[in-house]
Amino acid sequence: MHARNDRSTFLSTLRARQSDRTAALAIVGISAILFALAVPFAGTPLVQVPAFVACYQSALAVSDIITAVLLLSQFSVLRSRALLLLSTGYLFTAAAAVTHALTFPGLFAPTGLLGAGVQTTVWLYMIWHGGFPLFVLAYGWLKDGNGGNEVEGPTGRSIVLTILGAIVAMIIIAWVVTARHDLLPVLLKDGRYTTTMIGVVSFVWSLSFAALITLWFRKPHTVIDVWLMVTMCAWLFDIALSAIVNDARYDLGFYAGRIYGLCAASFVLAVLLIENVRLQATTIGLVGRLREQSATERDFYTKRLALYGAVVESSNDAIITESLDGIITGWNKAAERLFGYSAAEAIGQSIDLVVPDDRRTEARGILNRISSNESIAQHETVRIHKGGRRLDVVLNVSPLRSDSGQIVGASKIAHDITEEKQAREKLRREIEERERIFETSRDLILVTDGFGNFIQVSPSVKDILGLSPEDMIGHSATEFIHPDDLEKTRSEMRAARRGQTKRSFEARYYHYDGHEVSLNWMGTWSEPVKRHFFIGRDLSEKQAAEAQLRQIQKMDSIGQLTGGVAHDFNNVLTVITGTIGILADAVADRPELAAITKLIDDAAERGAQLTKHLLAFARKQPLQPREIDVNALTLEAAKLLHPTLGEQITITPQLTEDAWPALVDPGQLSTAILNLALNARDAMPDGGTLVLETRNIFLDDGYASMNPDVVAGNYVMIAVSDTGSGIPAALLDRVFDPFFTTKEVGKGTGLGLSMVFGFVKQSGGHIKIYSEEGHGTSVKIYLPRSTGVQETEYEALQNVPITGGDEKVLIVEDDALVRQYVVTQVKSLGYAALEAANAAEALVIIDADKDIDLLFTDIIMPGNMNGRQLADEAVRRRPDLKTLFTSGYTENAIVHHGRLDSGVLLLAKPYRKSELARMLRMALAS
Repeated sequence: MHARNDRSTFLSTLRARQSDRTAALAIVGISAILFALAVPFAGTPLVQVPAFVACYQSALAVSDIITAVLLLSQFSVLRSRALLLLSTGYLFTAAAAVTHALTFPGLFAPTGLLGAGVQTTVWLYMIWHGGFPLFVLAYGWLKDGNGGNEVEGPTGRSIVLTILGAIVAMIIIAWVVTARHDLLPVLLKDGRYTTTMIGVVSFVWSLSFAALITLWFRKPHTVIDVWLMVTMCAWLFDIALSAIVNDARYDLGFYAGRIYGLCAASFVLAVLLIENVRLQATTIGLVGRLREQSATERDFYTKRLALYGAVVESSNDAIITESLDGIITGWNKAAERLFGYSAAEAIGQSIDLVVPDDRRTEARGILNRISSNESIAQHETVRIHKGGRRLDVVLNVSPLRSDSGQIVGASKIAHDITEEKQAREKLRREIEERERIFETSRDLILVTDGFGNFIQVSPSVKDILGLSPEDMIGHSATEFIHPDDLEKTRSEMRAARRGQTKRSFEARYYHYDGHEVSLNWMGTWSEPVKRHFFIGRDLSEKQAAEAQLRQIQKMDSIGQLTGGVAHDFNNVLTVITGTIGILADAVADRPELAAITKLIDDAAERGAQLTKHLLAFARKQPLQPREIDVNALTLEAAKLLHPTLGEQITITPQLTEDAWPALVDPGQLSTAILNLALNARDAMPDGGTLVLETRNIFLDDGYASMNPDVVAGNYVMIAVSDTGSGIPAALLDRVFDPFFTTKEVGKGTGLGLSMVFGFVKQSGGHIKIYSEEGHGTSVKIYLPRSTGVQETEYEALQNVPITGGDEKVLIVEDDALVRQYVVTQVKSLGYAALEAANAAEALVIIDADKDIDLLFTDIIMPGNMNGRQLADEAVRRRPDLKTLFTSGYTENAIVHHGRLDSGVLLLAKPYRKSELARMLRMALAS
């Protein structure tokens, strides 16, 4: 059956072509010519042939019934109300033709059957010829380009009602014109038409003409419309010949009119039959072409299916199909290789065969999404190999549809990414490690483009150059490199671009505060990314260590020289002092010569003292070390110093009660304390305070790393501090040099401090001097603790577990090496550490960061603000900020210098990690 919207195959909806109109006009023209020829002879009597009427009526009835059946078949598809009425008209004419034949006189009975009277057949003829035009008029008014308004409900019921209606209507009409024909007006009398007959005929002919005109003006014309107009023309000729221009039955008009009527009934039927035959032929040809096309397409799709099958089987990715309940229906070769199951083992099994237990909910969720017409792309998950190992795969899942479009399953493409994921994870770890190296490197890492503009800068730039990475990124390296090293850097970069990798060179960069920082650079060029990569190592520590080593070597060289000189000079003095007594005895009776001898003897004694100092500095003097109580020795020295220093000097002993014993020569230690006290007296001409202090100290590995001559361990510290004029910073490195003095000529030999230095070094100890101009000096002697003694209360206190914290500490220290050491120690205790080189930097940081918990600052610093002033200003800005001071001076020396209030927390340098941890916690809890 044709689709309802394909109406081009139905004559009732098919637009008439020019050929249809031409054929119709030709037939109408021929009919009109024949009609014109027949009209003059219409009244000519002919032989009465009643069988002609029977044949004519039968043929007419059959033709009309077939036409009605064909029209109803179109109606059953198109549901057109106009087509239904036209079909009814043909059924009506068929019924009328049969009834007319049955009642025709002399055909089956002398007066006709069904009780027909003399007026029955003529009335039936008029009703018959007047009824059909009414149906055509109704068809013309209801039709449109699509066949007319559609009938609601089943078409079969409408067809049955139409047939029954036509039959019932004809029965009623037959009853009226037979049983009640006496009631009807007379139309035919003595074989002639009455006036009523003429009126009725005229009315019937007018109805037919109206139907023709209606069809003409109701456009567009379909094929049926055109041939209905031909039918109505023939119908008009039929009525005119058989009911108007003829004279009686069986004349020429009688016979010709009925022939026209039969032709009128046959036109639409002939067109329908011809078109049906044409459509059948077209259908047969179409079916043939469809079969050929089907065979071609079947062959195409067979080849295509085979190709798709080959693609699926040759795919490197596993392709799996499964039903919506998770049953595997397809399993290609790649799936066999990936999961280890053959197709025979997998097909028919649940997809859980390759799904881990912890992923089965996920697998069901995927099927639910597919059943909702959702596709899933690039879904990473885990599956299980037959051998039990886990596989990382990425899935692309699409709905699988039946021929009707219903989703019946899922199609999955699984790509093994196990190795790829491992490679990605390895790459991620490598990138993370490189980023961690970049972020935590103590060396400076720089990345520049081919023009020398910084692309990346490691955070270590803050420690090395005092700058943040943002200060340098986007800027040219020429803004930061020392001008004298700029050309050398450029030549190294050009060499790197020529393929000479791992270039090593030194170049100086400017620090944020303006001083130069020497760095040793390793550089390389990456051609793929067009980038220079540099790693710069800060040489400041190395240069400081080298300078310190050179100083030690210089002191050792001087010590060896002075030791040799003193040894030879002692030999000379031995001769002089040994012979001066003999000479004195020989000139005892000569006073003038005895005085000269006395002068020589005094000079020799002074020479002996000088050589003694030289030997002490050279660490070649004979020592007699023994275990001593440093507190007792210090108190004894204090008593001896009172008359020596004078009343203007206040001596204040500050001794640790449980000071460890030291293994040292007591005479040499007393002399060292005396020398230091005399230097302090000379620095306080107007009087002042001298503090003698003892303390137990542990010098740790951190301090030892900053002082190569120190061995980490326990020491007893003896500090001699004064409130004198101090030593200029430029001279601090030379104070232990022999014969170096800042005193006036004749007031010092320059051997006092050098003797103390030599004695301490010879005793295995360490000496450190702290001094600030205008504030005073503190000299600390660290003597090795005597072994074999019990652990003291102080030592037990120092050995308690070290505790840290997570607070934020701001460290202010002008010495870069000391600052770096302190930052490292503070961070190792778990604290967050910020750093500043002076008070100005510290205040900027304090204003910017409101989370700082503790200010840890040196007291004596260069600039307009010292540590105490910084603390006061910081507390003014941040009243809740805690403060811990540190200094090279001892706590007692600081307090007596008057620069700190009593009770203010101070951590004296040097200090061990445990002391730092304890003081940080004490300061944060204060």
